Amino acid sequence: MLGMYRSRLGKNLDQHTLDYVSSISDDSEIAIYDIIGSQAHSIMLYENKILNKTEVKKILAALEKLKKQNLSAKSSAEDIHELIETMVIKKTGLEAGGKMHTARSRNDQVALDLRMKIRDDINTICSCILDMVETLILLAEKHTATAMPLYTHLQQAQIGTFSHFLISYSDALLRDFERLYDTFERVNHSPLGAGPIGGTSLPINRNSTAKMLGFFAVVENSIDATSNRDVVAEYVGNIAILMTNLSRIAEDLVIWSTSEFSFVELSDQFSSPSSVMPQKKNPDILELTRGKTARVIGNLVAILSNLKGLASGYGRDLQEIKPSVFLSSRTAISALVVLNSMFATLKVNKQKMNQIADSGYLAALDIAEALVKEGLPFRTAHKIVGKLVQIAHESKISLSELTSSEVTRSVADKEFDAKKLGKIISSINAQSSLKNRSSLGSSGIAEQNRLISKRKSKIKQYRNNVTKRTSQITLAIERLSSRVKMLSK
Repeated sequence: MLGMYRSRLGKNLDQHTLDYVSSISDDSEIAIYDIIGSQAHSIMLYENKILNKTEVKKILAALEKLKKQNLSAKSSAEDIHELIETMVIKKTGLEAGGKMHTARSRNDQVALDLRMKIRDDINTICSCILDMVETLILLAEKHTATAMPLYTHLQQAQIGTFSHFLISYSDALLRDFERLYDTFERVNHSPLGAGPIGGTSLPINRNSTAKMLGFFAVVENSIDATSNRDVVAEYVGNIAILMTNLSRIAEDLVIWSTSEFSFVELSDQFSSPSSVMPQKKNPDILELTRGKTARVIGNLVAILSNLKGLASGYGRDLQEIKPSVFLSSRTAISALVVLNSMFATLKVNKQKMNQIADSGYLAALDIAEALVKEGLPFRTAHKIVGKLVQIAHESKISLSELTSSEVTRSVADKEFDAKKLGKIISSINAQSSLKNRSSLGSSGIAEQNRLISKRKSKIKQYRNNVTKRTSQITLAIERLSSRVKMLSK
C-alpha cells in the first residue's frame, strides 16, 4: 500500500531513503500542537459546513485519544502530520478521517506547530529569566556594601560592590526578556489555512482557527505564511544573545571561584571533582554553559544558512530548522534553571572582596576626583595621582602607606599642597569611596539601593505581563477543549 501522500508516485520510499527524509524523531516536540491545531481546523470545517456533525465528532474523538499516545516511536510516516492523519483515518475510516486535511497543507501545518511551540517556549523562558533576575536582586540586596574591585581589561580599575555586578547581570537579562517578549508579538500570528502556498477555493475561515488557538491574528499573505521563517530566526537569535550573556556571567564565576581570587565558592551540587586529584572542585556547570552557548550560536548560523538561499515558497530544507529551534529552547531553559539555583546557593567571601578593594591602587580615581573638588584641572590631578601610584608601586606599598616625603615627591612646585594631599589620601578607603559615589547608575551604596528598588518593580510588572499572556493562550486552548468535548459527544 502506498504511503498516504504518495498518490502521484508509484512506489514507497525504501528504508534508507525514509530514514533520510523523515522528521519523526524530531517532531515529538510539536506533536501536541499538531493535534490541537487539527482539532481547531476540524471545528472550523464543521462551522463552514465542509464537515458534518458525525464526521467532526469522529475526527475530534480520534484526535483526543492521540493526545494520550506516544507518537515518537519509529514509523513509516515521513513526518508527524502524516502520522497523525494516518492514525485518525485508521480510527475513523477514510470517509470521515480522510476529510480532516481538507483546505490545508503540511506547509501551513508545520508553520503553525512551530509558532505554537515557540510562543509557549518564549513564555517559559521569560518566566525563567525573571526567576533568575529575582534571585540576583535578592542576593544584591545582601551585598550593597560588600566592596570589591571592578575590572577593565581584567585589571583592577575602581572600587565597587558585589551588588553592582549582580545588578549588571540583571539588567542584561531583563533586556533578553524584553527582546523575547517583543518577539512573541510577531510569532503569535496563525499561518493555518494558507494551504500549500496560494490558499484555497473552499469556504474556510482562517480568523476562526486563529481565535480558537489563541493567536492575535493571521499571517495574512499565504506565501509569507508558509515559506518565511524570519520569526524563527529572530527567536533563536534572541536565545543566542541570552546564552552569550549567561556565558559571560559564567566566566566571571569561573574566575572568581579560583583559589587565586576566592571571591565566591560554588555549592558542591554545582561542582565536579577531579578523577585523580582529590582536592579539586571544578566549575563544570559554568564551563558547560560556555560550551552550550557555542552550540546555540551554531544553531542560529544553521538556521540563517538554511534560509539565505531559499526561493519563495516552501522547500523541504525548512524541515532541518526544527531541531535547531528545539535544542536552543531546551538549552536556554536548562541554563537559566541551573544558574538560578547556583546563585541561590552561592557563598560570597565578603572578607576577601573587602580586603582586595581596600588594598592596592583602586582608590586612585577617588583621590584624583577629590583634587578636582579642590579646584585642580582633572588632567593635573591625573598626573599627580599617577606619580603617587608609580612611587607606591616601586616601593611595593599601597597608596595609604605612602610617607609624607613620598607624597611631596609626587607634587610639582605650587601644583598642590603636599600636606593637604596626604590628608586626602588617608581619608579615602573602600567604604568612603562607595559612600561618596553619587552619579546615576554608579556603584555607590545609596545608588545600589535605588537600582534594586527600581528592578523589583520591573520584575513585578513583567511577571504580570507574562502571566496575562500565558493565561490568554491557556484560556483559548481550554475553550477549544470544551468545544471538542461538546462536539465529540
